[in-house]
Amino acid sequence: MKNETPSADPSISDLLKNRTHPLLSYEFFPPKSEKGMNALQEAIEGLLTTSPDFVTVTYGAGGSTRNLTFEIAALLRRFQYGPVMPHLTCVGNSSEELNHIADQIHAGGYRNIMTLRGDPPQGQEHFETAEGGLDCARDLALLLKARHQDFCLGIAAYPEGHPESRGEAADMDYLKSKVDAGASFITTQLFLENHHYYRFVERCEKAGIDIPILPGIMPALSLAQIKRITTMCGSTLPNALAEKLNAAGGDAEAAMNSGILWCTEQIIDLLKHGVPGIHLYILNQIRPAMAYQLAQTFIEMTGKGVQP
Repeated sequence: MKNETPSADPSISDLLKNRTHPLLSYEFFPPKSEKGMNALQEAIEGLLTTSPDFVTVTYGAGGSTRNLTFEIAALLRRFQYGPVMPHLTCVGNSSEELNHIADQIHAGGYRNIMTLRGDPPQGQEHFETAEGGLDCARDLALLLKARHQDFCLGIAAYPEGHPESRGEAADMDYLKSKVDAGASFITTQLFLENHHYYRFVERCEKAGIDIPILPGIMPALSLAQIKRITTMCGSTLPNALAEKLNAAGGDAEAAMNSGILWCTEQIIDLLKHGVPGIHLYILNQIRPAMAYQLAQTFIEMTGKGVQP
């Protein structure tokens, strides 16, 4: 990060409290090649006119892209996106190193952090706590709030259960502990049928979790892509969607259109149910973001407003 002291980002928590509309946010990720970086730049430039309320930048498995994460965050700022929310994980860092990173983030004017345990590095099957480090997102949240009280922390949740889940009750107890550690809002892992989200929200309410829960939505771009991702994160791939993608055969454009349409229908339903916002996993592409625009257009054309 640069040594200059930029103005501090507004808190996403405040945006959620004072919203007059459902918030829209995108997730970007650090690419691994020059081609990927060019695609990212194109997406950043192309999506600016869609005016997202905030954007996030992932940290990479094992923290492998930390420096690039901050470079992309700075790039997004130069294009007047904001607030920009970097991800931070426990993987590969001691508590001392995490405090140093937190100081860097804060000095850069960033006031929002997506607080995650993180996935194991490539080739490593299970999460391993770094020497002198932390082993869960709850402890990372406690560290960050102790270091800089004005950080707004987002946390993740899995509507269909974490792949390492010990059961619904254990999942909910742990989620509540992250909220109690200082989290301000929840963003869900992707789901492809909305009933998973609605049921999850009900469970949170019963557990006394009263912070906003943003549904995380990812358009399926191909059958192979969505199979890989749902297997990795433990989400259900509906047969109806798999059949639509399979019917596209080798036509990549047709498959993408089917995935975007499915996603659009999800968003329409979610907005009509009064969700606080939509978080789109756009895969550094412009096309997936079309789902939100199509959903908004449909709602406007049918004359059915969406409550904030």
